[in-house]
Amino acid sequence: MKTSAVSPGRAGLILLLTGQMLPLIDTSITNVALDSITLSLHTSATQLALIVALYGVAFAVCLAMGSKLGDNLGRRRVFLWGVALFGIASLLCGLANSVSALLAARTLQGMGAALIVPQILATLHVTLKGTAHARAISLYGGIGGVAFIIGQMGGGWLVSADIAGLGWRNAFFINVPICLLVLVLSHRYVPETQSETRTRIDWQGTVALAMILCCLLFPLALGPELHWPWETKVALLALVPLAWWMRTNALKQQQAGFMPLLPPRLLKLHSIRFGLLIAFLFFSAWSGFMFCMALTLQAGMGMTPYQSGNSFVALGVAYFISAWYAPKLIGRYNMRTILLTGLVIQVSGLLALIATLQLSGRMVGALVLAPSTALIGYGQALIVNSFYRIGMRDITTHDAGAGSALLSTLQQATLGLGPAVLGGLFLHLVGQSQGNYS
Repeated sequence: MKTSAVSPGRAGLILLLTGQMLPLIDTSITNVALDSITLSLHTSATQLALIVALYGVAFAVCLAMGSKLGDNLGRRRVFLWGVALFGIASLLCGLANSVSALLAARTLQGMGAALIVPQILATLHVTLKGTAHARAISLYGGIGGVAFIIGQMGGGWLVSADIAGLGWRNAFFINVPICLLVLVLSHRYVPETQSETRTRIDWQGTVALAMILCCLLFPLALGPELHWPWETKVALLALVPLAWWMRTNALKQQQAGFMPLLPPRLLKLHSIRFGLLIAFLFFSAWSGFMFCMALTLQAGMGMTPYQSGNSFVALGVAYFISAWYAPKLIGRYNMRTILLTGLVIQVSGLLALIATLQLSGRMVGALVLAPSTALIGYGQALIVNSFYRIGMRDITTHDAGAGSALLSTLQQATLGLGPAVLGGLFLHLVGQSQGNYS
């Protein structure tokens, strides 16, 4: 690796972590603003789910490409491209006067996030050593909890405060000055690094993955609402030839000595397959759960966006604490024990949340929800930490970069599909239930 002799220092580390927080905060802010967006743009249930899902799918599709662009062209350069694109897309989200315009801007946001995120961990790895490296990686792992809190509380306040009468639009506009600040200061404080050898980008695999995810996303999101027209069935059937095309292309590239987007030899590893199972079962359910809870608290229980955002502060705090100590626990115990412990804690939290909502009804508040949501957040961080460590267990040092990119792509893809599939189903069932009672 070709690296700068200069460490990013405290200022550079803050800028990199701020860049990491932008995509994470945006996810929370969007969930908090969903009900306000519905009232403003008159969105359907499916459109609401797609506002969240398209961001995650674009993020997943472009993630590996963003990583390789950083290796080839310079990580600081691509990081700044990503921040600029994310800022422009956030401005377009805030200015959107139709659902289609908002969906297009959200897709651009996901692409910007995919350029930002891979550069951060790579820069930390090649510019920091020893204690400074360990501390930075711990911050990188735990920043999700902090971003979640900021997104929930800050987004809820921005929407509820209705500054200048802009409502939910402020939740997107707030990204613009932050992006400008990062762009201005990063040239001075973030060192430039890049790989000594250029790596080939699998454009064909990227296009194939995008088509596969779209053929899953749109039929599963639109199907229940549109009563499964023939177009949705054709799209689902198209998954088979698309998957065959992607695999054939990947095998050809692998035989030629290149690294495809989803390397077949890595997909044969037991740890990767188990990681794939975790991603589908956990991350899709998690993103779908957060989408449904945000709507339940606001549209269903009458909370303001600020009250709804505050209801998950305990979850974010518990996540941060758990993520901070998870590496020590994994070092002391085996990963299977930590994964199962995380699952037990999170399921206990979900059961406690169901009981709390059932018993409290519309009188529920942030303090009442705190015990159950804290359990959910603590368990989630243990699962996320175990996911990457279990997934990387059988991967050699030579394939570490490809393995990490593969797992990150799977994580983001399932996070993107969750709101569209589970959230869309939830909204469809709620609509049917309301129709039955009307």
